[in-house]
Amino acid sequence: MKGYIIIGLIFMTTAMVVHMDNARAKEGPVEKATLAGGCFWCMEPPYEKLDGVKDVISGYTGGHKKNPTYKEVSSDKTGHVEAVQITFDPSVISYNEILDIFWRQIDPTDPGGQFVDRGSSYLSAIFYHSEEQRKTAEASKKELESSGKFDKPIVTSIRPAMEFYRAEDYHQDYYKKNPLRYKFYRFNSGRDQFLKNTWESSESKDVSPKENTYVKPSKEQLKMKLSDIQYKVTQEEGTEPPFRNEYWDNKKEGIYVDIVSGEPLFISTDKYDSGTGWPSFTRPLEPDNIIEKTDRSLFMTRTEVRSKHGDSHLGHVFNDGPEPTGLRYCINSASLRFVEKSELEKEGYGEYLDRF
Repeated sequence: MKGYIIIGLIFMTTAMVVHMDNARAKEGPVEKATLAGGCFWCMEPPYEKLDGVKDVISGYTGGHKKNPTYKEVSSDKTGHVEAVQITFDPSVISYNEILDIFWRQIDPTDPGGQFVDRGSSYLSAIFYHSEEQRKTAEASKKELESSGKFDKPIVTSIRPAMEFYRAEDYHQDYYKKNPLRYKFYRFNSGRDQFLKNTWESSESKDVSPKENTYVKPSKEQLKMKLSDIQYKVTQEEGTEPPFRNEYWDNKKEGIYVDIVSGEPLFISTDKYDSGTGWPSFTRPLEPDNIIEKTDRSLFMTRTEVRSKHGDSHLGHVFNDGPEPTGLRYCINSASLRFVEKSELEKEGYGEYLDRF
């Protein structure tokens, strides 16, 4: 009897080993790519949803101190740069494709950092893990240099991979854990504006059919469509009087869309009484539909808020709002149109019903 048991155990063990080997074979080969493109918060999202990418980790590399902290790296005294390490299946996505995406996330001509982040810890670099990766990286850089896309030298360095130290947990997937603060940082960093001007100016932009419906009418059409105060606010950066506007005290459930384009901007569940007399929100409903610009009018510096597709002046955003964001989007009623919850499906905004 014992002999049968032993034979059975051997058979089961062998079957498990074969199964594990088959599973590993199905997973395919694995490579690593280590790339520095400034703030590593911004370098994770472009890769994490790609087919063939198995993991993306934020960390520090290229320096001389073991296990550095964020504070030590950002002091520019350890020699490290912020970087991401990407684990990928080269049979699904090639290293060259990884690099193509990398170039489209950075300013490769910046010798002092990346966008708003300055200093050696934010320099751009490619850290190769093999001779083949080195050759691919150099060829990719040469191709970019000869493309004429930039009128300044490409200064992104190509260096052998060094010890990679995982960054603190709160840095991992920061854009998922803190989406509003991430959006606020990113919009104000200058990265998106640079990438848009560099890459979208000469290439068609992929937009969904719905995005194509959010357009700005002609000046003549706007003058016919908008009231005097709506035109003054949205087109001439005007401001309506507090407490004497349509939505400052609106407590109904629904969403607020751009009066010009119809693009969704804010939702009633994020609206609160700020005591200012204007509609106030803690965050946008669709952060991608909000553009922020520096406003130096009235002898002060503020952050203006505009709609992406309609290019309407909406108001301003301030850092004195309540939790969870600490932000106050102070918006003119004249820039908005309110769509009640009961009308969302009818007006084509049914996707937001589950937000209530």
